Amino acid sequence: MLYDLQGGANMSQIVGILYSTVKENSQRLQSITAGMAQEEVDYKGPNNKYNSTAQLIKHIMYVDLNWVYRIKEKPLPDSLKEQYGPMIDENDRLPMVKGIALNTLMDQYGGVLKTLKDTCIHLTDADLDKVVTFGHENEKKATIRWGLWHMADHNRYHQAHINQLRKWYRENI
Repeated sequence: MLYDLQGGANMSQIVGILYSTVKENSQRLQSITAGMAQEEVDYKGPNNKYNSTAQLIKHIMYVDLNWVYRIKEKPLPDSLKEQYGPMIDENDRLPMVKGIALNTLMDQYGGVLKTLKDTCIHLTDADLDKVVTFGHENEKKATIRWGLWHMADHNRYHQAHINQLRKWYRENI
């Protein structure tokens, strides 16, 4: 297998590189979660005090979806907020996710990535300089370039949590 950072044939060079980092990390997420039974997908670590793999995947998906719509310079439609959200619950924690099959979560995430790809095809490298707002109150600013990088970095960050959950699960079954 050859690892490289090339986007789609219809993407500008830098956009393609950034898109490919998101794509590669989504493929890595699929790889590290492959074969998980439902009990493991829902496992919340020792003493049930951590976010489950299901919660983390749903969170990654919702963060990415929000970034896709920021990049498109459109508000996230209410129907998608209801389907994929919320970002946090009333206790400022990731919402509970239980009993959703890994295949379902990954298929939904695949749909988000397809929307990202379709969006990136229309971006130019100059578009990466555009500034968008983000954060729970849209109190932060970043370029689209940073947003694409953040999607990849955020995914990888939570993959470390999933790997730790897998380790704990194997030790405690």
